[in-house]
Amino acid sequence: MISALKKAGLTLQDIQPVYLEAPDGVAAFSSGNVDAWAIWDPFLATQEREHHVRVLADGSKGVANYNRFYVANTRFVKAHPEVLQVVFDTLHDAGQWVKGHSQEAAKNLAPLWGNIPLETVELANSRRSYDIVPVKVDQLAEQQRIADGYYEAKLIPKPLKVSDIVVWVPKAQ
Repeated sequence: MISALKKAGLTLQDIQPVYLEAPDGVAAFSSGNVDAWAIWDPFLATQEREHHVRVLADGSKGVANYNRFYVANTRFVKAHPEVLQVVFDTLHDAGQWVKGHSQEAAKNLAPLWGNIPLETVELANSRRSYDIVPVKVDQLAEQQRIADGYYEAKLIPKPLKVSDIVVWVPKAQ
């Protein structure tokens, strides 16, 4: 959101942000109590399908690259690297299965996501890669940019440095 505002020549001081959990955001947006909503799938897909909303900005064109990170504390990583390898391999295999079996995956995910319609799950999944790849420290520049933006906006109390992150490296597949 901060990047999208910046791209439009705005800052957090130019808007009145409201911080809500996703279900409360649904209610606030649907009732008109908030004018815009920064949200992720499957909530976005639900709004698009059920309410025909207009997407003002997405993560493209330099706004943000959406990545998911799985984290573990350093003590656990050092004590149980074999567990991380199993989790990594399982997530990788599951991601490939989801992309190769979109309808069956939607049937499995719909109840987990709050019994949303299968078409909504499929729409959300069509935007996800489900590609599990190792983190590469030199590719964390996006995360540093986000952390810097949060610090500049005074959303976090001190600067963060992604170079301080210890990155686990899986065995080759």
